[in-house]
Amino acid sequence: MPACRRPRLLLLIPRLGGGGAQRVAELLARHLSPRSYELHMGTMLASGARTAPAEFPPHVTLHGLGASRVRAAAGPLLRLVRSLRPDLILSGMAHLNFLVLLLRPFFPAFTRVVVRQNGSVSAALAHSGQPFYTRQLYRRLYPRADRVVCQSQAMADDLSRHAPAARLSVLPNPIEIEEVRAVAARSSLESACWSGPGPHLLGVGRLEPEKGFDLLLQALAATRKRFPRVELALLGTGKEGASLRGLTEALGLEDVVHFPGLVAEPAAFFPTTDLFVLSSRHEGLPNALLEAAAGGLPLLCTPASGGIVALLRDQPGCWLVEQSSVADLTAALLTALESLPCGQRFPHSFIEAFRVDGAVQAYAELIDAVLGEPR
Repeated sequence: MPACRRPRLLLLIPRLGGGGAQRVAELLARHLSPRSYELHMGTMLASGARTAPAEFPPHVTLHGLGASRVRAAAGPLLRLVRSLRPDLILSGMAHLNFLVLLLRPFFPAFTRVVVRQNGSVSAALAHSGQPFYTRQLYRRLYPRADRVVCQSQAMADDLSRHAPAARLSVLPNPIEIEEVRAVAARSSLESACWSGPGPHLLGVGRLEPEKGFDLLLQALAATRKRFPRVELALLGTGKEGASLRGLTEALGLEDVVHFPGLVAEPAAFFPTTDLFVLSSRHEGLPNALLEAAAGGLPLLCTPASGGIVALLRDQPGCWLVEQSSVADLTAALLTALESLPCGQRFPHSFIEAFRVDGAVQAYAELIDAVLGEPR
């Protein structure tokens, strides 16, 4: 690479405006220095090219590949990489990582590849109904990456069973703490969906089995015996939406459970939320949780990953469920709600480690280190 040319980075995500992994890539695109890098973002899916010009910085070139699903994007992705000839590719979700690493032998020889792992491999293999060959994909393809970024040391320790430990790096998720607080500050009661005084519970995430919202609904039904005015809002969309609504009706909760859909700024719900609940069966270190912490919300979480447990254990305003079960989730909800005054907030000083400027600088240092290694 000529000394006068900025390194060309290609960030890859399924689509814009998706979940936490896509949010991380978008924040990196916004905050990595355009003086240091030539920035490109590739979105795999047909819906990925949609974004208003005002919502994305002009120094980032968007490439919408228009595929119907990630694995159908192989041809368009290969053509993009051969045409763009990036110095480094950063991919941010497991199924997209597999595609990128599978295609790597056909990329330009100088192109480096960094993948970001967004969940615990062992938990995903055990609980999410992955195809039988997924374990082999990790073992055979992840060693092709120049680096694998993990969100916590617990995740890296787990992944070391499937990928070379020397290539694993632990980096914090970038969180726009001040922006989260600003959104919450300018929101009002009208921005939420509550129908009564509460307490009000908030869950944020894809409506998918791994998020454990079915467990939360059952725990909510039991919690109503002690808190008859309790309400729950689940922000998100997904393939389990219909079944969760059906479960809501079966439990007689249709008047107290709300499904607002995909909400661009969940922090708008924070001022009227009494408790943020993460009910996942398995997780990485989700941005939804970190943003709730940035907003000062009380946090109740299942032990969905070692990273979550390490972050929240013994922290004021945080409750860790013993196990991801209805009984344990119910017990934790009752304990938290019985001890929380309405509207109480906590400083959650641990969130400072995730400030966007520091987190993006850590990513930039990793990118520079990988680019500086002998080819």
